[in-house]
Amino acid sequence: MNKAFLFCIFISIFLTIAAAILIILLCFHGHHPVDDLHYQSQDFCVADLNSRIKVDGFTCKSSSEVDETDFFFSGLAAPASTANAMGTAATPADVRQIPGLNTLSISMSRYDFAPGGVNPPHVHPRATEILFVVDGELLVGFLTTSNKLFTKIVSKGEIFVFPRGLLHFQFNNGSSAAAVIAAFDSQLPGTQPVAAALFEAAPAVPENVLTAAFRMESELVEKIKAGLAPNN
Repeated sequence: MNKAFLFCIFISIFLTIAAAILIILLCFHGHHPVDDLHYQSQDFCVADLNSRIKVDGFTCKSSSEVDETDFFFSGLAAPASTANAMGTAATPADVRQIPGLNTLSISMSRYDFAPGGVNPPHVHPRATEILFVVDGELLVGFLTTSNKLFTKIVSKGEIFVFPRGLLHFQFNNGSSAAAVIAAFDSQLPGTQPVAAALFEAAPAVPENVLTAAFRMESELVEKIKAGLAPNN
């Protein structure tokens, strides 16, 4: 074999290995166009909430139809009613209220708590949450996948972080109302309350699954379901 031929073989092998490494890196890099600003090819992609096209996120509406209202929301300015069984109210400010958030990987919510109000154990499967206490005081906490509890009392002006996907809660154990603003690194973080997911699912989680998982009698399962009913 002459040197030129060997050089060509070497280059071919080198390029093959380089391409394989590049493919592996791209596969494991973990970015998604909807959640990563590096993939943006335009100034914004205001959500067309009425589009029948289903994608991960929302399709963009025509730029000629976009105006200032697509980037504006006043819903967090005033407290919401906490006259309910949980004594708390959530006011979201995500892509459904602010179409201009589409593809920007950010949203907010306001939570109002009556004394004794609770935001029961839940998860945000698509976002980390950072919580800022506007007024009052809350007992907050989250559980790791090894069932370790991190909990703290946070007061006005203080911040607490709940890592993505971990079970967490907030409870107003004070004698006055409390309010917080939460921010999320997702345009639509999703919320899944644990009790509701298990005992209010439709179709229902089979009762024998619940009795076996929680080592309880069927009567207690029905009692829990009745206690979670909307009129309670």
